[in-house]
Amino acid sequence: MKKTYKIDVDCANCANLMEGAAQKVPGILAATVNYMTQKMTVELEEGRDVKAVMEAVRKACKKVEPDCEIFL
Repeated sequence: MKKTYKIDVDCANCANLMEGAAQKVPGILAATVNYMTQKMTVELEEGRDVKAVMEAVRKACKKVEPDCEIFL
């Protein structure tokens, strides 16, 4: 299942860090962060609790880029 979320990130490097962090979260098959459009697209494993997985993504992204925000 693919989902797209609005994000707030300050630079392209930060977006790359967020993308890498999101891809390591259990339940995420793929993640793409686009700095220009300020959007994150994630592909989640079927049967996963979307809210729980996305909270884990948010926490992982905040570790690498404390100023970022993902609007769930």
